[in-house]
Amino acid sequence: MTPSRLFGLLSPAEFLSAYWQKRPLLVRGAVPDLGEPIDPDSLAGLACEPDVESRLVVADRRASRWTVEDGPLPPERFAELPDRDWTLLVQAVDHWVPAVSDLIDRFRFLPNWRLDDVMVSYAVDGGGVGPHFDSYDVFLMQGRGQRRWLVGDPCDETTPLLSHDRLRLLRDMTVREDHLLDPGDMLYLPPGLAHDGIAVGDCVTYSIGFRAPGVAEALAGMADLAAERHGDSARYRDPDLTLQDNPGEIAPAALDRLRSMMLTVLDDADLLAEWLGRWSTEPKVPEAVEAPDMRIDAASLGALFDSGVALHRNNGSRIAFVDRGGGSVLLFVDGEPQVCAGRTADLARLLASETRLPAARLGRFMADPAGARLLVTLVNAGALYTE
Repeated sequence: MTPSRLFGLLSPAEFLSAYWQKRPLLVRGAVPDLGEPIDPDSLAGLACEPDVESRLVVADRRASRWTVEDGPLPPERFAELPDRDWTLLVQAVDHWVPAVSDLIDRFRFLPNWRLDDVMVSYAVDGGGVGPHFDSYDVFLMQGRGQRRWLVGDPCDETTPLLSHDRLRLLRDMTVREDHLLDPGDMLYLPPGLAHDGIAVGDCVTYSIGFRAPGVAEALAGMADLAAERHGDSARYRDPDLTLQDNPGEIAPAALDRLRSMMLTVLDDADLLAEWLGRWSTEPKVPEAVEAPDMRIDAASLGALFDSGVALHRNNGSRIAFVDRGGGSVLLFVDGEPQVCAGRTADLARLLASETRLPAARLGRFMADPAGARLLVTLVNAGALYTE
């Protein structure tokens, strides 16, 4: 699959330059071979599973009222639903359905660590979650049926919202674009842009979302990691303390000293790299990454590779690395860091970039004790598996 097919005459580089986080893009026939990675009945079945995040949204647009029910849903709930104005949304379907996970391969020109998940929605006529905006980039692939997308203006935290404890619904939305998507069409929306998707008959939409850490989230995470690393070793000190006029005052010098201490701790490239690596590879659905019933050793794994068995990444696992220089990388697998050097660093780079590794590419790494240990560890943890 050539990623440029997604954008018509635009290359991925041209898309990033002209559209990514700048403006929406509609591409007709972007995915003509999409088919049906998951059918509505199977999607409903997932929504009944306790380990799967799902929501049922029933709309009354005339009254501007939307009700939300969280999964797992009882199977009989679907028989009770009306003929129109509801939608089922299931998160992280790529973790459970390989054909849905394959959709992500079309977006490998983007950094893997930015990927969130593939949400799949099934809606009957009139179904949708209402006019809203998201804080992330999203590619909306149309599967079966049709969906009308209304696109409005950029929004932020000051944009007026309806009172709703679950949905970020806009009080008003000025429609700037109106697109009716057919099967295989795709709409890209940058963060913060108002939009409203309305089903025209029964339809299925695949939403490939890309996340980004917020400043507050990054600060909190780095502070926790810094506290874990430093403990009580770094504590406020003032050996140059002098008498002050009012003992009740927190003096500017004290504030400056504490600020300097905190900035010294947080202004640490290694600390930032470790936090981002941990954060970006934490499994979205930990239940999807299960250790195998039978553990394997290096000899058995090597024998499998000798027989031509390939290695696959678990759809629920996330792998990334940070280059430390000098031939060393810090590898992150499902939130856990590990320093890799030499040939094992080459293996780490390969594991982070590929989701399927033929046996022919793995033999040389099994000859290295550190590489063999890494592969055995990841297979026994469930992050990798053999055919």
